[in-house]
Amino acid sequence: MKGLRTLLGGALLGFGILLAPAGAWAAPTPIHFADLNWESGSLITDILRTIVEKGYGLPTDTLPGTTITLETALANNDIQVIGEEWAGRSPVWVKAEAEGKVAALGDTVKGATEGWWVPEYVVKGDPAKGIKPLAPGLRSVTDLARYKDVFKDPESPGKGRFLNSPIGWTSEVVNKQKLKAYGLTDSYVNFRSGSGAALDAEITSSIRRGQPVLFYYWSPTPLLGRFKLIQLEEPPFDAEAWKTLTDADHPNPRPTRSLASKLSIGVSTPFQKQYPQIAEFFGKVDLPIEALNKALAEMSEKHTPPREAARAFLKAHPQVWRAWLPEDVADKVSTSLD
Repeated sequence: MKGLRTLLGGALLGFGILLAPAGAWAAPTPIHFADLNWESGSLITDILRTIVEKGYGLPTDTLPGTTITLETALANNDIQVIGEEWAGRSPVWVKAEAEGKVAALGDTVKGATEGWWVPEYVVKGDPAKGIKPLAPGLRSVTDLARYKDVFKDPESPGKGRFLNSPIGWTSEVVNKQKLKAYGLTDSYVNFRSGSGAALDAEITSSIRRGQPVLFYYWSPTPLLGRFKLIQLEEPPFDAEAWKTLTDADHPNPRPTRSLASKLSIGVSTPFQKQYPQIAEFFGKVDLPIEALNKALAEMSEKHTPPREAARAFLKAHPQVWRAWLPEDVADKVSTSLD
């Protein structure tokens, strides 16, 4: 609710600016971007904001919230842009898109993926570190029930621990339902991290200590480029089963791998109509996943603020982003980076 109050406050502030007395100078209302609390989302958001501000001369800001509240706010035009939208994954998005309130622009990061992962040494061992394979037969989610003791939860020793997304992420609901669909609720604790950073910290700490860990994750991220991981196999995708996974209240979720990943830029329909030139730019965004993962790894390791990391990415890869923009706009961005 705190995030939603902030969003509504921002919307009212913008409305107040529009009601400035006649003859008084009114600053342009900022374009409200979602403040995404995971690394790739924050970096992509600041890449887009930098181009909008420096290339198109328009002010921007960010407003916080969970994935679901931000998608709701986008449908209401309380925010205008979600920089990393996994379109089609939540009922909120699907409904808003069907009603023509939001649009997913572009295919921004090709090769993106998500699923359940374990460190490679859990299955294969690591002789150099003296680690023996603890789950040599682990290949798919159907194998997890017999390996619950490998991933023992410290607070519930009779169960394993599955590291889920933070509450408020669409994937948290999907993973909770997958635990039911795969018959694992009696074998594993559904452990929710407080934030994306907390999830990263727990996974990284376990891997550096050579401990077994089972977790949900996705790409693009620095983690997948930093460690050797194995993604567990899941049943083939089934569209009807997927609906039962995205519905938090469905009593009998059915097993399926997640919807094929497509990352887009989510925009409100009023924004798309008001700024067609920016919508056209958003539709052309194509971030090479290797370059993006490298930038994310550097941002994470050096604790670089996303805004600074975005400028570094733009300076390092002009051939990438110039292809998205008219020449005059690209020149303005380039000048601002000098």
